[in-house]
Amino acid sequence: MTRFAAPIAEQIWDMKYRFKDADGTPIDATLEDSWRRIARALASVEKAPAKWEEKFYTALEDFRFLPAGRITAGAGTGRSVTLFNCFVMGTIPDTMGGIFDQLKEAALTMQQGGGIGYDFSTIRPRGAAVHGVAADASGPLSFMDVWDAMCRTIMSAGSRRGAMMATMRCDHPDIESFIEAKQDPARLRMFNLSVLVTDAFMAAVKADGPWELVFDGKVYHTLKARDLWNRIMRSTYDYAEPGVIFIDRINAMNNLNYVETIAATNPCGEQPLPPYGACLLGSVNLARLVTQPFEAGAEMDLAALDDLVRTAVRMMDNVVDASRFPLPQQQAEAEAKRRIGLGVTGLADALLMLGLRYGSDKAAAVTEGWMKAIARSAYLASVDLAKEKGAFPLFDAEGFLASGNMSQMDEDIRAAVAEHGIRNALVTSIAPTGTISLYAGNVSSGIEPVFAYAYTRKVLQKDGSRTEEEVVDYAVNLWREKFGEEPLPDYFVDAQRLAPLEHVKMQAAAQKWVDSSISKTINCPVDIGFEAFKDVYMAAWDQGCKGCTTYRPNDVTGSVLAVSEKAEATPAEEAQQAQAAALGEVVYLSEPLDRPQELEGATYKLKWPDSEHAIYITINDIVVGGRRRPFEVFINSKNMEHFAWTVALTRMVSAVFRRGGDISFVVEELKAVFDPRGGAWMQGKYVPSILAAIGGVIERHLIQIGFIEGEGLGLKGDPTADLAPPAGAPRGKACSSCGSYEMRMVEGCMTCANCGYSKCG
Repeated sequence: MTRFAAPIAEQIWDMKYRFKDADGTPIDATLEDSWRRIARALASVEKAPAKWEEKFYTALEDFRFLPAGRITAGAGTGRSVTLFNCFVMGTIPDTMGGIFDQLKEAALTMQQGGGIGYDFSTIRPRGAAVHGVAADASGPLSFMDVWDAMCRTIMSAGSRRGAMMATMRCDHPDIESFIEAKQDPARLRMFNLSVLVTDAFMAAVKADGPWELVFDGKVYHTLKARDLWNRIMRSTYDYAEPGVIFIDRINAMNNLNYVETIAATNPCGEQPLPPYGACLLGSVNLARLVTQPFEAGAEMDLAALDDLVRTAVRMMDNVVDASRFPLPQQQAEAEAKRRIGLGVTGLADALLMLGLRYGSDKAAAVTEGWMKAIARSAYLASVDLAKEKGAFPLFDAEGFLASGNMSQMDEDIRAAVAEHGIRNALVTSIAPTGTISLYAGNVSSGIEPVFAYAYTRKVLQKDGSRTEEEVVDYAVNLWREKFGEEPLPDYFVDAQRLAPLEHVKMQAAAQKWVDSSISKTINCPVDIGFEAFKDVYMAAWDQGCKGCTTYRPNDVTGSVLAVSEKAEATPAEEAQQAQAAALGEVVYLSEPLDRPQELEGATYKLKWPDSEHAIYITINDIVVGGRRRPFEVFINSKNMEHFAWTVALTRMVSAVFRRGGDISFVVEELKAVFDPRGGAWMQGKYVPSILAAIGGVIERHLIQIGFIEGEGLGLKGDPTADLAPPAGAPRGKACSSCGSYEMRMVEGCMTCANCGYSKCG
């Protein structure tokens, strides 16, 4: 039986990927059972299922091929879930009925577990005339708020909230509002935002020329292109959003540009897709294919890589036939083009095993060579599938071979495609692999550098005892097995120690042979100058990338504070770690704590102006690890109209409190609730709903017991006081899964270093 590399890997398998009965009883007794379930399900569409089941099982074994999370969790379970991770939804019509039809489709898709992407450029700008009703349009941002509210209420399959991507063209009249929308920390939190940047705009930026903002042929405003570019740069410098997508380059390089136009991507950006397009993802684990790691003869086993890629392409092609789809339009689109996104994970670890420093010229050259080998094997495998099963239905040799992407392919591939067709319209993509890479032994994620070589994870058990587990990078574990405690060589660099332009170099090297796109985050130091920061995006454009996403610690998204490495830290790193320690320890629970016989607490009286009866809120606390934390909430009122929802809120909030971690997100969620009938003024401040007022009371209590930072007694009597940020480095948002402040941007997606939760993965 396969042994997991670390307890966290087994926990992720058990929590996210292990097939269980409705009552929680495991059906997959072992990891091998999970691999067998997936292999059997994907082989079931073959003419010789037994033969291919064994071949597929061998590919999955030892974490060599890692299907994306939806496939790993859903294949072979018989459940009504999609095996596709994400979708780009239909084009939004510029009509009220059409907009809300699209909202319904989005809800149905997210209900089955799919993340979604939308282009909001098709909605008329704010202030434009709405003919026939004598009114002005509210603009696309107002409808994005509606989508955001919908996403907050729908849980994706696997108890994960869905992720969304919103795009807008750089020439839309509301682009300036779009750029700055998420500077409000309470707005559009369920969205990633990206600007669709055109070739013409980049030319205007370089020439310092004018730029027109246009909708439906009407010019609404003209400004300098460089001013708009600087506005995008300033927002992402300060707030990490929006990202930038070079949309004309994507369409020019698209194998299918003769039958589709792309205007949006999936939530993490690695799959630019047409309306109703779906992303089907899987990753080859390069860290498992290096022979003689850390020795003079270390090399990538290219024969094993070729065999694994060919098997993976067949497995992923079968997913198209084995999967369910939330909407018939999505199924029709997938079957017509059969696009797949085969990528890699463990790249940085594989480079380390060869003695190469991530970001060096040599590492970039080796990366380009590996990605070309993968692309060749994938394309030839898809041609072989076309010989056996037929080309994708919309294949047209002349149109396909005329795309910018196919022009760079080797002549033998072009000749094979021309003669036999190809089964899959697009075959390669590099997706976020945060959770599956951790589950596979903590290999480096996607093409990212290693984020941290080791960190400690603390878990409080049900009996109150505390356990600590060190989570170590896969390559570091191999090093220790070979060389014990001998110090790591200088070429072991992590994401924080790399220059941003070294990140760009690696992304560009990989992009040359990836026919879709890449989800990658370029980590920037907090003290990088604004001009140097802008150079990162211009370098991404100049070097042929299809998009760019950066992450610089900031007051909204926070910074990473809990990385603890055994490698010698610089004075700046030591200061940061000391600062993090001063913020206090947050304890995470593997199971809810039992309730003691007696608890101390406080009761608060809340008088809502429109209600005859007051609401009484009791919050009881428990001491864990020497720190007082909330344990339960009771909400009572004589007003029977409130009875059902107060009981529900009592149970839900108490359940969250008993799970541990930093539960201050409960306050944020409650305070964001708006009553459509209107709120009320309380003590000189507008409160949007009763629930928001309750959130304010809970916030006040958490500050008074020292669980979160605030203005102390200055809050007395004000249930809606704003939460002041902690002193020192920004902490940002808590993880919605475990509550920790260890959310970090990985491959364009916020990912928790503590529990492995990913907004996109």
